[in-house]
Order: sequence, then C-alpha cells, then structure tokens
Amino acid sequence: MGHKGNNRLKRKVRGSYAISTVSIALVLFLLAGVGYIIWNLSKATDSVKERMTLYVMLSDVEPAEVKQEVGHKLRSLEGVREAVFVSKAEAAAEFKEFVGGDVEEFLDYNPLPDSYEVRLRASESPKALVESIVAQVDEWKGVDEVVYQRAVVDNMDTNLAKFKIILLLFGGALLVVSLILLRNTIRMSVFSRRGLINTMKLVGASKGFIKRPFLVDSLWQGVVAAVLASALFWGMVFALNEGLPYIMLVSSTEVLATICGGILVGGVLISVLFTNFSLNRFIGMNSSKIHIY
Repeated sequence: MGHKGNNRLKRKVRGSYAISTVSIALVLFLLAGVGYIIWNLSKATDSVKERMTLYVMLSDVEPAEVKQEVGHKLRSLEGVREAVFVSKAEAAAEFKEFVGGDVEEFLDYNPLPDSYEVRLRASESPKALVESIVAQVDEWKGVDEVVYQRAVVDNMDTNLAKFKIILLLFGGALLVVSLILLRNTIRMSVFSRRGLINTMKLVGASKGFIKRPFLVDSLWQGVVAAVLASALFWGMVFALNEGLPYIMLVSSTEVLATICGGILVGGVLISVLFTNFSLNRFIGMNSSKIHIY
C-alpha cells in the first residue's frame, strides 16, 4: 500500500508540475502575442503620423535663392523628416495625372506655385507639432501660405489618445488576470508537495534548505515554459506573415529576439517569485493545519 501511495503521490506531483509549466507557457505566449500586436499597432500609428504632409506654397515673385533658403530652414526644423521641392512644372504634371486634364491648356498659363512637401516625424502630439511649424514658416520671407488637412490633424490627437488608452487598458487587464491565474496554479503545484515540506520542517531543516530545491526546480520550470512559449510565438509570427502577407508586420530578427528574451526573463521571474511566495506561506503555516489547507 505504501509503495502504491508513493507512486500515486509522484504521479500527482508530476501532473501538477506539468500543468503549471504548460500554464506558464500559455500565459507567456498570450502576453507576448498581445505585446507583439500592440507593438505593430504602435508602429502603424507612427506610420500614419509620418505620412502627414504640409504643403509650403512659395511666392512667385521671390528669386530662386530665397526659395532654396526656405528649403534649408525647413529641413533644420525640429520634427521635420524631409522637405521635397516641387517645381511649378512638376506640380502641373502631377495635377494632369491626377485630374486627367492639362491646367495650362485650359488657362494658357500655369497657376500652380513652386512648393515644398514637408513630411514630419512621428510625434506624441501631431497637432501641436504642426501648429508650431506652421506658426514659424508663415513668417518666413518667400512663403505664401502653408496648406494641410486641418480637420485630419485636429482629430488625430484625440483618436490616437483614445486608441492608446484602449490598448493599455486591455494589456493591463490581461496581465493582471494572467498573473492571478498563474499565482493560483503555482500555489497548487507547491500545495501538492506540502507533505514533503512538512516533513522537512519536522526534522529541523532551515527555511533556506527547504526552499532551495523548490526554487531550483521553479527556475528550470520557467526556462522550459519560456522555450515552449517562444516556439508558439515564432509559430504565430510565421503563420501571420504567411496568412496575411498584405499586412506589414514587424518581423525583424532583432525585435523577435528581444520579445523572446522578454519571454525567458518573464518565465523565470514568474515561476521563481510565485513559488517563493507560496513556499513562504506553507513553511510558515502550523504543521497541524498544513494538510487541510
């Protein structure tokens, strides 16, 4: 009977260990997947910001030197990514291609001015950046006016702020729920070996001596869970890139390696810290109550 009881206990301990390992791996995979999606969405919003263009219309009466000086000053402004000069002829050609008609044939002259197409860097507040640049450029010699999609810029700050809040709330809620579930799972894994803990206490083992083998096991458990989670994560990235090729996902080796490194660190920390917390609870518990906890 004693031998059968020991075998049953070993199977129970192994089963509990396997369940907690898989649980850690799945939570790490889920968190990594959500983090990867949030990262891509963040990059997508930055791309939207950087596609925003200001059109600096130049005065026809100013010489070429003044127009070149405007270009130099535009490129030196903080927040400006590039400023591309578009001549009157190029503007007319673009108009003809876009509209399908030749404005010069219709009016007998080219009414479109020389201009600069100014593209901005991603900013926390696109509206504030645009307003700052426009206020400066409007005062420059040689600049007739600055044209941009004011309604789009005005709404961008509000919409992006809401978008970020939703992502942060979703990610934070997922993290809290996942950690609570993992804490309970690891506690149950330690609970399945409460008899061994109690026996070691009764023979006078120190707290550090009792915890050492459990913490070593938890460290390796975290590593194994991280490897499983990383394999699932790489599989997810490959499937997304193959199944959704028209969506430009961030898939550089450096970014993916960084995420996998975070998975490894997270797996070890979660496993060791929660195991240590549960061990402190059981080691400090009265021996007469440990079996009914």
